[in-house]
Amino acid sequence: MVYNIRIKLFTITVILICVGTVMIYSASSIYAWERYKDGFFFLKRHIIFLLIGALFTFLVMSIDYRKLKVVSKPLLILSLILLVLVLIPGIGREVSGARRWFRFKFISFQPSELANLAMVIYVADFISRKGNFIKTFLRGFLPPVCILGLLALLIMMQPDLGSTLAIGVVVFIMLFIAGVRAGYLLSVFLASIPVLYILIFSVPYRRMRILAFLNPWLDPKGSGFQIIQSQIALGSGGIFGVGLGHSKQKLFYLPAAHTDFIFSIIGEELGFLGTLAIVILFMIFIQQGIKIMKNASDKFGYFLALGLILMISFKAIINIGVSCGVLPTKGLPLPFISYGGSSFIFDLVSVGILMNIARTGEYP
Repeated sequence: MVYNIRIKLFTITVILICVGTVMIYSASSIYAWERYKDGFFFLKRHIIFLLIGALFTFLVMSIDYRKLKVVSKPLLILSLILLVLVLIPGIGREVSGARRWFRFKFISFQPSELANLAMVIYVADFISRKGNFIKTFLRGFLPPVCILGLLALLIMMQPDLGSTLAIGVVVFIMLFIAGVRAGYLLSVFLASIPVLYILIFSVPYRRMRILAFLNPWLDPKGSGFQIIQSQIALGSGGIFGVGLGHSKQKLFYLPAAHTDFIFSIIGEELGFLGTLAIVILFMIFIQQGIKIMKNASDKFGYFLALGLILMISFKAIINIGVSCGVLPTKGLPLPFISYGGSSFIFDLVSVGILMNIARTGEYP
């Protein structure tokens, strides 16, 4: 029944958020005290993000998701404008050489997160409108790919290769399932390989990330440091973990312990069983999302649910893969768990939209 699907999805999300809240405090309190003289600094900000995210989530739940079709193009245009504005010095905030954020007093906003959501909504609307024309090159394939190319270019200028690749894969899968010829998608993929090669190996820090992924011990105090420390954290936890709050890697050994590498701290403090529980929760979340997608009441709802599930799934897979050392380092947070403002808020909004789609679906 629809009610049971929504309850399960909501329950899984709440459990992940609760785990994340506890682990953010555990992973960040000492670092926060050292830097800001307030051990609750990141926890308090995370709670603010949670309240904002909950507000927007209930808002999108109260409005019929089909009304998103009307705002799909304006929302996408707004996202593109914000992606341009964030690149302007004095408007966008630069951190560690990346210009990805707008800063508003105590909160930062990352427009690429809005852009990813807007792109998914636009592509779902485009597919639902085009019908059989989606199989043609000029009317079905070219328009969304051109928009994706523009979006990817603006995000790459920040620079943010991880988010660019994630949204690219999501859109391609949506188009493939919609019926776009595989040859069109394959041609773009093959054409993008040389560009991707140049983007990775012509930029020193990206090249070092790939080399560190292949063999982190080549530069254990430099590019391989995060991967090594992450694996040490996971290995130190054993089966049952060293105990909540007792991680040693969070004591200034593992960078980004409360953001990109929070899964490693979970593995150290809660052990293999803790990380396994997180993986199972995400698997159940994806399973419920697929049920919502398959039973959506219309084509727009089907592809919108598909895009949202793919975005959340890819972020989770990439984050966990990076923490375990099976994927190159990317700056993607773990959905619902990592400390991460804009990403966390838009993940909650995505859940609100999924529950909205579930409410209008018909279940046996």
